[in-house]
Amino acid sequence: MGNPYGLVCIAMLAFAANSLLCRMALANTDIDPGLFTTIRLASGALCLALLVAFTARRSSKNTSPIAAIKQQASIAGALSLFIYAIAFSYAYISMSTGTGALLLFGAVQLTMISVGLLKGERFATFQWLGFLLAFAGLVILLLPGASAPPLFSALLMISAGIAWGFYSLLGKKSNAPLLLTAGNFLYATLLTLPLIVWLWVTDTWQWSNDGVLFALASGIVASGCGYAIWYKALPLIQSTTAATVQLSVPVIATLMGWAFLAEAISVQIMVASLMTLGGIWLVIKMRKA
Repeated sequence: MGNPYGLVCIAMLAFAANSLLCRMALANTDIDPGLFTTIRLASGALCLALLVAFTARRSSKNTSPIAAIKQQASIAGALSLFIYAIAFSYAYISMSTGTGALLLFGAVQLTMISVGLLKGERFATFQWLGFLLAFAGLVILLLPGASAPPLFSALLMISAGIAWGFYSLLGKKSNAPLLLTAGNFLYATLLTLPLIVWLWVTDTWQWSNDGVLFALASGIVASGCGYAIWYKALPLIQSTTAATVQLSVPVIATLMGWAFLAEAISVQIMVASLMTLGGIWLVIKMRKA
């Protein structure tokens, strides 16, 4: 099965690379965010479908891969994935790599924690402290300043995080996550078609060869292969470890943005990151205890 923590490290790099590739495409090329999203989802769906077919050939099951994918996919999951992907892309038009990743993963974790509270889960005192600390960190990130993202872009990225949080909750109990993800990517790709038609009809279609390559890398490598590696690692590690290790993604994305796009790392971003990630870690740690 391989070293689980090695697989986890690769998966976290892939998740951070999604933020970097999207930001590189939208900051440095002329590709439209809607087209980027469509290519990302479609190439991810193709990659995952090929992985499903390869897995099916190695197993003794006679079920058709297409039938298995259709059986596992859900409209709710596909809609959540579509909202995440489209909001993610449009938000990154005017937002640094690390800031976007922090807002995204902060919103994901806070959404999942909040749903748990609404379902009756109880927090210890330190968990409440962590929850409030994480929320305050996101507020600090949005305060006016040189490194604060535009409010509309920030709201889009938070919406993407909320959608991804619900997507994660919908797939939490799946016994076939690879099939589920492949089907949801396929259905989410279909949801982008009206947007592509609208871009073509209104003649706002923006194409860029480099942007397409970034989108393909995001879909095939960072999304398709990244999710497949993550789902292979998940059964080998504790759920609390899985939740905690994802907090590394905004840090990795920030360093990638600094290294590849020369994005500044301000005091405001550092303080907000420490508060948000530290608060979420505290909630998860106390839940484990």
